[in-house]
Amino acid sequence: MNKNIIITGTSRGIGFELVKLFASQGHHVLALSRNAKPIQSLDLSNVKSFECDLCAIEDYTRVEAFISEEWKHVDILINNAGTLLNKPFSETTINDFEQVYKTNVFGVSEMTRVVLPFMKNDSHVVTISSMGGIQGSMKFPGLAAYSSSKGAVITLTELLAEEYKETGPQFNVLAIGAVQTEMLKEAFPDYQAPTTALEMAMYIKDFALTGNKYYNGKVLQVSNSTP
Repeated sequence: MNKNIIITGTSRGIGFELVKLFASQGHHVLALSRNAKPIQSLDLSNVKSFECDLCAIEDYTRVEAFISEEWKHVDILINNAGTLLNKPFSETTINDFEQVYKTNVFGVSEMTRVVLPFMKNDSHVVTISSMGGIQGSMKFPGLAAYSSSKGAVITLTELLAEEYKETGPQFNVLAIGAVQTEMLKEAFPDYQAPTTALEMAMYIKDFALTGNKYYNGKVLQVSNSTP
């Protein structure tokens, strides 16, 4: 059965691949990103895309209006958008932290809050975190803001699963290891990740469609390496 799926951070990398995968299976996708052109250029009939800045409150109103007018309900929300900052902690200002948390934490929280009223008891909210946000995992200098923000959304997901356990939907987190994306290359130019964006997108797609039958309030570590 075709589902209504919202994905954030779709202009490149994993999000871009996710849109194409879901669309190829006939699902209806709302692709949200600060740059809508890459998705719009695909010209897919079952994909709607418009520009959405997770730091701009007014953009959430557009999302809410689209759902209520076009879809009426949402089956899957994938909080994929993220910003990565690689900077020594001594140089990481309160403004740097604020910018990272605005997208990686507040953006996840607000998008989820806006979409929740349109979700059913078996709908699924999947948030993409990082192995850097897992306690006891290998840590890297320069990622104080990024990795701590990725830890925050793990706890947020656990809390939401508890708060909505009687009514649904289900909430889960995928803490992914290094994936070869443009964002990784910008932060770590010399690092070669063992997993491609398409490979990770294929895993996330399958988990988003079926994972909530088996998991709720859980963080799954999706990494074949350290990190």
